[in-house]
Amino acid sequence: MKDYYEILGVKKDTPKEEIKRAFHKLAHKYHPDKKGGNEAKFKEINEAYQVLADDTKRAQYDRFSAQGGPASGWGANGFQGGFGSDGSGGWDFSGFSGGNGQGVEFDLGDIFGEFFGGGERAKQSRMKRGRDISVDIQISFYESIFGAERNVLISKIGVCDTCKGGGAEPGTSNQKCPTCNGRGQLNETKKSIFGTFTSARECDTCYGRGEIAEKACHTCNGAGVLKKNEAIKIVIPSGIQNGEMIRLAGKGEAVPHGVSGDLYVKIYLEKDPTFHRDGHNLTMNLEVKLTAALLGAEYKITSLDGELTIKIPAGISSGDILRVHHKGVPIKGGKRGDLLIKIIVKIPNKLSKKAEGLVADLRQEGL
Repeated sequence: MKDYYEILGVKKDTPKEEIKRAFHKLAHKYHPDKKGGNEAKFKEINEAYQVLADDTKRAQYDRFSAQGGPASGWGANGFQGGFGSDGSGGWDFSGFSGGNGQGVEFDLGDIFGEFFGGGERAKQSRMKRGRDISVDIQISFYESIFGAERNVLISKIGVCDTCKGGGAEPGTSNQKCPTCNGRGQLNETKKSIFGTFTSARECDTCYGRGEIAEKACHTCNGAGVLKKNEAIKIVIPSGIQNGEMIRLAGKGEAVPHGVSGDLYVKIYLEKDPTFHRDGHNLTMNLEVKLTAALLGAEYKITSLDGELTIKIPAGISSGDILRVHHKGVPIKGGKRGDLLIKIIVKIPNKLSKKAEGLVADLRQEGL
């Protein structure tokens, strides 16, 4: 039995959100489209996530794990054990998962319903799905705090703009599919432990629609999809951190008469020379003169919100922190963290004769 927690590199009591972050990190690392990607590892990671991200499946998995697990193993769709007396010669349900490694869900009701002409959910689960794709975007520190929008041009297999994915030349009509006679399905015989059944499968000619184009689209030659450049708008939320991923459902590659994959956007932040992030707060250092530390002063700084005047209280020490409320990272509900300013008292390397005399007077005062 596979250890899905080990595959994702998390502990058994890890919250769902942390499991999601672990999955996104590994999925980006091993995605087959990336250099050095690993398709087998990617599918394994996806399988583990499909189980651990679902509360019901996770509870079932934990229960079976505690009992040593079923003989025939566990998959992203749940129990895949056999009905044979030895637990290994029975019926393996994994063959009904669609075989695309994308964590497609099904239940036993779909399987048995399929044998007797039903199984609508099973039909949906077998629908073809396009590949997921990923891009990297670098943003400024300012954009990471307040959010941003980016338009990226991606070369991918997308839905044909002429026929909108239907495959037919605009203005022409469709005709009944000659292969399935308009049913959208073809009958085939299956054998199982229950006997021989006649089941229905999707027609390979019309992809289950029951009709085909009278005249194929001149742009995509009837495929409904083609290689093209597509401009995609990416909304980057405020407060995003380095390495986080944004998932855009349906913005991946398209497939004929199927659903499009997803687009994963990994965010990289440019370092800021002044500001650093500490949770919902921002931190910075501010050098002040010795006289300002002794007597107090006002300093102007340039924050992410613009110019601010900071009052330096008399007698401040190097290392002390001044807090400016609500000038940090935005939080849900319209609130913001704070700006924390660390004071660095600058000691002069060399004093004039007059300054030496004044300091000597201070020494006489016991300061």
